Amino acid sequence: MSLVGKVAVVTGGSRGIGEAIAGALADAGAALALCARSGEAATAAAKRLEARGAQALGLAADVANPADAERLVTTCLDRFSRLDILVNNAGITRDGLVLRMKDDEWEQVLRVNLSGAFHCARAALRPMLKQRQGGRIVNIGSVVGSMGNPGQANYVASKAGLVGLTKALAKEVGSRGVTVNAVAPGFIETEMTAGLPAEVQQGYRAQIPLGRFGTAREVAAVVAFLASEEAAYITGQVIHVNGGMWSS
Repeated sequence: MSLVGKVAVVTGGSRGIGEAIAGALADAGAALALCARSGEAATAAAKRLEARGAQALGLAADVANPADAERLVTTCLDRFSRLDILVNNAGITRDGLVLRMKDDEWEQVLRVNLSGAFHCARAALRPMLKQRQGGRIVNIGSVVGSMGNPGQANYVASKAGLVGLTKALAKEVGSRGVTVNAVAPGFIETEMTAGLPAEVQQGYRAQIPLGRFGTAREVAAVVAFLASEEAAYITGQVIHVNGGMWSS
């Protein structure tokens, strides 16, 4: 599986699953433009990729802002002259029960997680279609977008909406050789899960047939496959990486 000659944009690419995805794409030969809300964090992640021999660019961007999404794509094109792969990974949580959830907690999560993916996909599709060489969009969802989770109505709604966006886009651009898929991780070893109390972690593990949390590298491997030519006949799909916690 080779991505040599390809250029990828990864949002939320400075840490966790996003950085693992950027690393997997770079290992396959792609050049990377990655963004985070912190320009320093994005630049540091790009330098870590460069230390591994990759071509990488780190940028500050808030994907909830359409202008930032456009600037991210334009800067990538200025640096690398093309764009082949977009991974919409940027996401936030603002957890709370619905009866206590503030309007801005609902709206902010939807703006980043769902509208942000829309903004970036719209910006990226223009050069992808102009190149006439196909393209790949991979949206990072979540197992809770399918199974729900109490106290996360905003996050669940954003990830469920991302599935609908994935399927609609896949039908819109499939005839132009662009595939659009989603990867839905379950509970993955990240800073977020590491911060959970031990008894909460154990409770989640008890729901997972494989008996453990997944790793960011395991999610990244699926994304890299979907970005490759080997996955050219897969589109409009949601690939679950959850250790058997939920299945459709």
